[in-house]
Amino acid sequence: MPHDPQGWIDALHLVPHPEGGHYRETYRAGLAVERDGRRRSASTAIYYLLRHGERSRLHRIRSDELWHFHAGDGLQVHVFDARGHAVLRLGLDLAAGEAPQQWVAAGAWFGAEVERPGGWALVGCTVAPGFEFADLEFADRDALLRAHPAHADVIARLA
Repeated sequence: MPHDPQGWIDALHLVPHPEGGHYRETYRAGLAVERDGRRRSASTAIYYLLRHGERSRLHRIRSDELWHFHAGDGLQVHVFDARGHAVLRLGLDLAAGEAPQQWVAAGAWFGAEVERPGGWALVGCTVAPGFEFADLEFADRDALLRAHPAHADVIARLA
């Protein structure tokens, strides 16, 4: 069993993700659903690994995304929506406010980071209806700063 992030990257055949970190799609449902006149998979899943110093750039998709913790250190998912900014803590340290699963609603801006220096996190992400790269939209830093000026530090790190 791997004990470091590169070991997991190699063992799981992960490749660089456009938003940062490494990933591999592991599941694409055979069941199709229709959205906006197009057929797509009902659900998809990936492995996703992020190391301290890397970022999952702030982005949004048109589907709900469920995050599952697998190994490593806690991961913080920053979410920006009409209610403001929230930090979803993903991990196994329940006393520190982490949870093994967290979810991000469709249309919310979100990005992730590992806070602990030298840390890393291996997670799974399940998207329903299924993820398509055509739905991936990266945040405009200036627009997000105007909407959420009190969180300029997070936006600067992740946008």
